Amino acid sequence: MTAKIISGTEIAAQIREEIKAAVARLKDEHQVVPGLVTILVGQNPASVSYVTAKKNTAHELNFYSLQDSQPEDITEEKLLQLIAAYNRDTKIHGILVQLPLPKHIDEKKILNAIDPDKDVDGFHPVNVGRLMIGGKEAKFLPCTPAGIQQLIVRSGVKVDGAEVVVVGRSNIVGKPIANILLQKAPGANATVTVAHTGTKDLAGHCKRADILVVAAGVPGLVKPEWIKPGACVIDVGVYRVGEKISEKTGKKIAILRGDVDFDAAKEIAGSITPVPGGVGPMTITMLMSNTLKAAKIAAGVA
Repeated sequence: MTAKIISGTEIAAQIREEIKAAVARLKDEHQVVPGLVTILVGQNPASVSYVTAKKNTAHELNFYSLQDSQPEDITEEKLLQLIAAYNRDTKIHGILVQLPLPKHIDEKKILNAIDPDKDVDGFHPVNVGRLMIGGKEAKFLPCTPAGIQQLIVRSGVKVDGAEVVVVGRSNIVGKPIANILLQKAPGANATVTVAHTGTKDLAGHCKRADILVVAAGVPGLVKPEWIKPGACVIDVGVYRVGEKISEKTGKKIAILRGDVDFDAAKEIAGSITPVPGGVGPMTITMLMSNTLKAAKIAAGVA
């Protein structure tokens, strides 16, 4: 039996409609519009693309949105001053500094300068600590892990009491999604194991997972025989492995693959995310959700 495909594109669209409705209510009832500033240093093509996508999504959701582009040679001091100004700006509820930054700037110092209550990426040490504590303390969940949780819950997979195995221990995905899913909370309360490429009998750990989240950074790492029949598989990896001609446009497009052998895995799993179209569309959507929450907190209605 072929697995149910968990479409991040469809779930992200659903959440964005919910955000748009909430933005309208917040404006009507409290005269507050969520404000997001994205700071871009230099003109790295990938960074420009990401920032443009974030700006367009914010505009689509009727946010107050700013893209603050700075030259490649901006000093660390001036960038810190810029962040301090946005920390004080009451129209701005979320601050995002697009990475990577030029080598002469200390990324950690810059990210730590953001007001934790405006850190809608969820990577400030204060917000990492809030996530560990859980409950009402956890204001902003990191966007990709938050998106993973929504994919699991909204696709109808039971998390409460489930055996979850997370392959990967990064600060961006592996560690936070493990912490999110083990919390005593709705959409969580799982038993979580964190494994990685150095784990003994990695296949055995994966095989017992009701929910398998793979964020190892190794294309095709998880083989179909590692998957428990009927399991939910979330593939976070995305890699360009070649090109093909699009049937729609006749132009060359990238061939993308993940950490899981999708074609074989979908014949064993109960549900699975595709690559692309799985986890990817959720990240910017959850950034917008965090910005909305920050605006509600600022308005005293969260």
